[in-house]
Amino acid sequence: MSAPTLSPDEELHWLALQLVPGLGARRSAVLIERFETPQAVFRASRTELESAGLSGALAQSISSGCTFEDAAAQQELMRKCGAAGVPISDARYPALLKEIYDPPIFLFARGNLELAASHMLGVVGTRRPSPYGTAVAEKLAAELAAAGLTIVSGMARGIDTAAHKGASSVDGNTVAVLGCGVDMVYPAENRKLAAQIAAQGLLLSEFPMGAPAFPQNFPVRNRIISGMSLGVLVVEGAEYSGSSITARLALEQGREVFAVPGNITSKVSWGPNLLIKQGAKLVQDWNDVIVELSPAIQRQLIERGRSRILGSGADRQAQQGESGGGAQASLFDGPSAGLSRKILTAIRVDSSIHLDVLMDRMDGVSSSELIAALFELEMLGMIKQLPGKNYVKVW
Repeated sequence: MSAPTLSPDEELHWLALQLVPGLGARRSAVLIERFETPQAVFRASRTELESAGLSGALAQSISSGCTFEDAAAQQELMRKCGAAGVPISDARYPALLKEIYDPPIFLFARGNLELAASHMLGVVGTRRPSPYGTAVAEKLAAELAAAGLTIVSGMARGIDTAAHKGASSVDGNTVAVLGCGVDMVYPAENRKLAAQIAAQGLLLSEFPMGAPAFPQNFPVRNRIISGMSLGVLVVEGAEYSGSSITARLALEQGREVFAVPGNITSKVSWGPNLLIKQGAKLVQDWNDVIVELSPAIQRQLIERGRSRILGSGADRQAQQGESGGGAQASLFDGPSAGLSRKILTAIRVDSSIHLDVLMDRMDGVSSSELIAALFELEMLGMIKQLPGKNYVKVW
């Protein structure tokens, strides 16, 4: 995690403002816009605070400084679990999240804060998915993470958990936005997953340390999932589910909405199928998401994929450019070098090969590893996917 940019006193004032009962994100943001810093807010008179639109009770609560004791306790809890505070004025605060109507003024974070600056995609759905929904969420999350997107979800049971696991299966990036404190785990069975994300990804929450997972917290946190993301992918969910709420928030925030079609006789398919009828992008594979991103972002993802595969081999290709076929073989010397070469040997230019046949020929390779390698080769323009999960070589 990046070194904190706040002094202890600055952090204390941000925490004290965050903890004022009944203040809320929107009014907190108005105060920061008016007074610029939390220190200035707490120095302001009751009259000045009321002129900023606060009620007399809220102005009195701020003027009394009654939340500083709790703020100090929060600092100690943050220190003990290695959490960092990220105020809205911090350069590490997610840029897209600042654009929404009511961004949280302060985030609690555990993990790799550099991911807050990455290109993120929200993946959400029901807590009681079908086997189809679980498989699809894991598969798409893995492929999209391999494409260079950071998968954002809420670490709830069901689709959220499948999305985080899918991203992790290909060593991709994932962010969990919690409806409780970042030192808490909900649901309890995701304790191992939470530890993995804290170590390799990022846990985020606007709720203070030690805050339990109250039901009313989850709709509140959903605006962060959509607000941080370029778009939201809904896999399964009922018509009036939390995932439908997140999709509606994404639309209100000007984000893309994607949905995976489902069985029309299943209740958990009602939400995504309705979204598709209303104009959401139908998603059958990872590329249906990628093609909707801006050309600039697509270029960045391609370059990232190229760097992962080629490594220093690209430099060696330039040096060996006159040696013909040997230069091509030297392209691959990264972690996936051997698998990439095996795939290119198995795939032909003049006839296609099905994914299942290719899988049978790759001894000791998991489906996730194969899919990630195929995606990287496709991004580099070396192979092409045809309908029905068939592949051909293009050079």
